[in-house]
Amino acid sequence: MTLRLTPSAAWQEMQEGNRRFVNDEPRHPNQNVERRNDLVAAQYPMATLFGCSDSRLSAEIIFDKGLGDLFVVRNAGQVIGESIIGSLEYSVEVLQVPLIVVLAHDACGAVGAAIAGTAIDAKPLPPHIWKLIAPIIPAARKVLAEQGGSSPADIDAEMVGREHLRNTVADLLQSSELISQAVADGRLGIVGANYRLSEGTAVPIVSVGLAIDAGSEIPA
Repeated sequence: MTLRLTPSAAWQEMQEGNRRFVNDEPRHPNQNVERRNDLVAAQYPMATLFGCSDSRLSAEIIFDKGLGDLFVVRNAGQVIGESIIGSLEYSVEVLQVPLIVVLAHDACGAVGAAIAGTAIDAKPLPPHIWKLIAPIIPAARKVLAEQGGSSPADIDAEMVGREHLRNTVADLLQSSELISQAVADGRLGIVGANYRLSEGTAVPIVSVGLAIDAGSEIPA
């Protein structure tokens, strides 16, 4: 069994891995036969990553991690749902992870679909896709109202993505007593971060249960 990290130490490990990726200095840790054999009996991930399914957000690559390092849960638009909450609770209660990273990204197709869906004459989407992106619609409408716009073309997609990220973290805490209690007990931290495709950086936007860098963008 590996040494358990504090939430802050786990986030620092994630940041350091992302920094190596950005600087084109990856170490590709824990990606060999020995590591594979070590994990046969059990897993002890350092963090859980709940992110968008976008093919450009391969978690172990952008954080320079390997086998057994991250417990990864993904869907389009990182939208909270029953299976998502169950998976995250499993990682906290059974695997005892000290950190959940909720990872959004710019140029998100799900966010774009939600923005388009705010139009009165929006083209109907297949029902399962609509059900998936529906939780993002409130973020799009809020940004539209704040910006004083009148159509989807007036909506800043980046602002919608960040608003949805904050909502996702809040929804997770509200939906899961187990996770909110783990945060209250000091054994779990949550960081909501936005991945910038062109730079490769995972920029923290909001945190719960741990302090993030002073230069990070934290909503008031």
